[in-house]
Amino acid sequence: MQQTDITRSQTLGADLRALRKARGVTLAALAEALGRSVGWLSQVERDLSEPSIGDLRKMADVLGVPISMLFGQAAAPAEEAGHVVRRGARRQIGSGEGGLREELLSPDLTDEFEMVHSTFAPHSRAGEIIQRATQEVGVIISGQLDLMIEGQLYTVGPGDSFRIRGEAHEWINPYDEPAVAIWVIAPPVY
Repeated sequence: MQQTDITRSQTLGADLRALRKARGVTLAALAEALGRSVGWLSQVERDLSEPSIGDLRKMADVLGVPISMLFGQAAAPAEEAGHVVRRGARRQIGSGEGGLREELLSPDLTDEFEMVHSTFAPHSRAGEIIQRATQEVGVIISGQLDLMIEGQLYTVGPGDSFRIRGEAHEWINPYDEPAVAIWVIAPPVY
């Protein structure tokens, strides 16, 4: 008999731990920033305690992520949880500013990498040079995108892929159509 119960994956604790470690923040430092005990935070990371909305806001602020990243993923059939992310169950990530809409394709943030679906609005740009200690590879699914990597301009289109290894970069979509890309980023930054 196939299991059809819908369950909510318990990813808050694991995601919180992964985000904290990716940013080099100790359990003690995060607990202090939140005005909470290390023991309480440890329980949250092990899904034994639930933080309040106020706690989640503070965590998101300290870790530099939108609060939506800490709400876990949408309900999924138990047999799919942790393995499959349905199109309608993707978590929104990033700020959404500057014309960039991002969705997490990975089931959670506990892997050594994250997979992201990005849509770059027409006539949008990052607005700043981005440089982070990551390795990123991407492929353009549709549209065109200009990438400035270490001062070199590259125009990429459908089927083109690219790699960024901790280099200073910026994205620009000066075109009339949205650009859609799939990225793999290691370690996770969201």
